[in-house]
Amino acid sequence: MSSVDFNKLLVNNSEFLKPFAITLTKDNDTAQDLYQETLYRALVNSDKYTVGTNVKAWLYTIMRNIFINNYRRKARQNTIFDSTPNDLLLNHNQAAVANAAEGTLKLKDIQAAIHALPEIFRNPFLLYFDGYKYHEIADMLKEPLGTIKSRIHFARKLLKAEIERF
Repeated sequence: MSSVDFNKLLVNNSEFLKPFAITLTKDNDTAQDLYQETLYRALVNSDKYTVGTNVKAWLYTIMRNIFINNYRRKARQNTIFDSTPNDLLLNHNQAAVANAAEGTLKLKDIQAAIHALPEIFRNPFLLYFDGYKYHEIADMLKEPLGTIKSRIHFARKLLKAEIERF
């Protein structure tokens, strides 16, 4: 396909992108930037377009990917690098205050919930929690691997239901 034909195809099928850009961004100026970036990328990558395929779907995909990449880029910009010896990533939006009393109560509740599990679920779960792999637990308990996986799954499910009460 010649570049003139591709440009005509692009112009004829680009108007539907504007409402989609507004839907994604919820802002007219940002939507216009996204629209222009999409058309630019389509022109730059015109050689990647396969003649006969749905050009609208191709343009939608380009726009969606640009939007997602911009969103992720903004999220990373809100994260700063802490240059302390631990080299941790910190997020500006999260602020937590340690509450030892609440943490201790929750830990006791979790331990009580684990020990309240039926033994058939508790033993594989505790081994898995201690860091053993599924196949190691299966060998220790002399049970099939699938059985161990399902018991650990059900133990998690029971614990989740129990802990949500707190």
